[in-house]
Amino acid sequence: MNPAPSPSGTTRRRIGLRLRKPWFAWGARPTVTIDGVGHPAQWGSGTWVLPDDGVVEFGVYCINRGWRFGAATVRVDAVDAGATLEYRAGALPIGPGTIAISRV
Repeated sequence: MNPAPSPSGTTRRRIGLRLRKPWFAWGARPTVTIDGVGHPAQWGSGTWVLPDDGVVEFGVYCINRGWRFGAATVRVDAVDAGATLEYRAGALPIGPGTIAISRV
């Protein structure tokens, strides 16, 4: 049995994410995945809450009318809390994207 989740705002682990819209977006929307669970997102900057412990697999991909492209993943450690991730889709609407961690 899993314990009940903590109330909102009690986590100390957040990470910034900047989603850069590709020039060919054609209505494509980004989706953020945290340990394989997808969450719809919007282009631009924001913050995401991560579990308080352990390494998390953080990913982003774009989806447009049932076609998926620009998938990229990165493993985020407790050391990376407070850092900013920057996602860019590939140069064409096929193939992978990139995620870079910047520690400012």
